[in-house]
Amino acid sequence: MAAGRRGRGSASGGGGGARVVVAAAALLCAAAVLLACAPAAEAAAGATYLVGDAAGWTHNVDYGQWLAGKTFHAGDTLVFKYNATYHDVAWVSKGGYRHCVVSPRGRAPVYRTGYDAVRLPGAGAHYFICGSPGHCQAGMKLAVKVY
Repeated sequence: MAAGRRGRGSASGGGGGARVVVAAAALLCAAAVLLACAPAAEAAAGATYLVGDAAGWTHNVDYGQWLAGKTFHAGDTLVFKYNATYHDVAWVSKGGYRHCVVSPRGRAPVYRTGYDAVRLPGAGAHYFICGSPGHCQAGMKLAVKVY
């Protein structure tokens, strides 16, 4: 064999094959990490719920029934879809929910766009009512327990 020739596994040259194997292994590890993190990223973003499903936030919806079977977690989003000419969404205290009273200005958020996405901040109970006269008393109220 000539002295100037190098074989594939030669320690004296290139090492191109070894670099390809290392790069492929690194790529596979990175893909595994990304796949493992994907469900965690989804969970952190939280689920989205359309309040009242197709009926939306309106009269004649049994929101207690709508809540049945749902479990809410911090980071989940409630989407209130409604006719803003007639309804709104007020995030109220337990007393406000019980007595259908919207807190004085600045104390609790009141949404009026007709399509409001409200992110649930943490564990505990969160209460929502329609602040239009008589609507809460007629059943437009929602109490959500967040775990």
